[in-house]
Amino acid sequence: MSEKVESQSGSSSVLGAIKWVVVAALVAAAVFGNSYFSEMSPLYRALGVLAVALVAAFVALQTEQGKAFNQLRKDSAVELRKVVWPTRQETLQTTLIVLVFVLIVALLLFVLDWALNGMISTLIG
Repeated sequence: MSEKVESQSGSSSVLGAIKWVVVAALVAAAVFGNSYFSEMSPLYRALGVLAVALVAAFVALQTEQGKAFNQLRKDSAVELRKVVWPTRQETLQTTLIVLVFVLIVALLLFVLDWALNGMISTLIG
């Protein structure tokens, strides 16, 4: 039974590799086609590249890595819905606090620089 499982995973990896080669060939064809048909309208070339990219994405999503990526995308969307976003007032208050602290630190650095510059100038002559 373990031989059957190994055989299936081996053929699955070969099939996955073939799918990735097809994806790479489609991307290469889109790049070459865009260059080869440079005299055509950019709109038609963009639509052609988009169509080939969609086919390449579809093929890539049929691989194990593509399925895992799609599942990650779905899980991320679910987690994003769980995020509690700050209200407008909270955002404004936080922004104001950051600005005040930046101004305070800038003022302290200015005074420190001014004082050190005066001391060095006095020392040097």
